[in-house]
Amino acid sequence: MSSVIISWSISISQMFLLLAMGCCAICMIRGPRAQDRIVGLDAFYVSGMLLLITFGMRTGSTIYFEAALVIALFGFISTAALAKFLMRGEVIE
Repeated sequence: MSSVIISWSISISQMFLLLAMGCCAICMIRGPRAQDRIVGLDAFYVSGMLLLITFGMRTGSTIYFEAALVIALFGFISTAALAKFLMRGEVIE
């Protein structure tokens, strides 16, 4: 019984994460300012990372967790670089 509940909860969470990724994509496309688009990108990669983690939970494979870690690292670096670019106009000083 508990495996059925876990399977259903993972499926529902994956559907909600896909919905969140769709909302973030709309925010990235329609954002009136560059800051809004960066926030949308930040939420998009976090949702994608969480979606990979749920795939890893469902399949039991560790490769999804490693991919989620790489996405988290690159997402943080890109968000920091884009924020610095918007503040100063250059990334490398």
